[in-house]
Amino acid sequence: MRNLKKVLSITAAAAMAVSTVTPVSVFAESEETFKIGVIGPMTGDYAQYGNGVYNAAKIAADEINANGGFNGYQVEILDAGDDQGDPEKAVNAYNDLLDKGMQMLCGTVTSGACIAVGAEAADSTFLFTPSATAVDSITAGDNEFRMCFTDPMQGTKSAEYISENGLATKVATLYDSMADYNSGVHDAFVAACGDYGLEVVADEAYTTDNNTDFSVQLGKIKDSGAELLFLPNYYSDNALILQQAHDLGLDMKIFGVDGMDGILNVENFDTSLAEGVMLLTPFSATGADEATVNFVKAYGDANNGETPNQFAADAYDVLYAMKAAADDAGITPDMSNEDISAALSASMLNITVNGLTGEAKWTEDGECDKAPKAYVIKDGVYASME
Repeated sequence: MRNLKKVLSITAAAAMAVSTVTPVSVFAESEETFKIGVIGPMTGDYAQYGNGVYNAAKIAADEINANGGFNGYQVEILDAGDDQGDPEKAVNAYNDLLDKGMQMLCGTVTSGACIAVGAEAADSTFLFTPSATAVDSITAGDNEFRMCFTDPMQGTKSAEYISENGLATKVATLYDSMADYNSGVHDAFVAACGDYGLEVVADEAYTTDNNTDFSVQLGKIKDSGAELLFLPNYYSDNALILQQAHDLGLDMKIFGVDGMDGILNVENFDTSLAEGVMLLTPFSATGADEATVNFVKAYGDANNGETPNQFAADAYDVLYAMKAAADDAGITPDMSNEDISAALSASMLNITVNGLTGEAKWTEDGECDKAPKAYVIKDGVYASME
């Protein structure tokens, strides 16, 4: 059972603002470090996600080390484990990182991989996923937390937002029925539509092994009278869908969730086709607040001018939440993984982190409590819809 202690609040913005100040904390004379692992798709279709998480974790670790580390000890981000989004490869990466001394995990990035690794890490290695949205991703042990919303929450919040902002009354969906993420968001969205006065006039599906030709489904959607098309899919599929919808002359509003993030960076995709696309995602690199501006600059400087996505922002916030919990718990690198895990899990209930993706707290079941944000793609960048 997780026990409550004192409440601790930190802000990523404040930490970044003082990153150039000489640290006042004294590191242990042995210079022991906490070793943090990252697991995600570093290659393959979803490499944007995994590399974003890994690169942001390194940036956050450097800042944290410059300002006192975790409870006075520095942190080290180990070489990333590449799971290509595959659960079996994720477990292999987890065991490899344990052999390299991993004491806590930022990951995994995708849901299926996180479920598999979560079963291995349960109550032994502290697991904090920035982006695994399936409900079962963090249910194996009391030492598992997430920074993002669950799939059902994204679906429910999307229906609520569409209704309360008068975006449509008749909606259509097109989703991958074989993928846990897509179907989880879809099912919650459809269930919530009735509660928010939305009529689902077309509910079309495809499968992971048949995701290149959407002409039949889009034809039905075009004839349905829908005013808005809900796409709870990853950016790679959605890029093809938008291209084929344009070719068919489909003219309606498009609304997605965090899997849509990354569509502007798809190779050979005509980004003008995404103009006006709306999505719920916790972060926009075009934000004008100091924390976002500083993070985007640091990320670009370290990664050949690349722009961070929301997966990167979530990972950055994970590292700062780990710091807050580590400081609260008073952990040291010589503790066992089990003791570190138990201490961090208890302290996660005490902290509030005002990060890039919003002000966040955590519940006993490891879920993140923060408000969703809506953006629209305008002139090739994200613009807030608030």
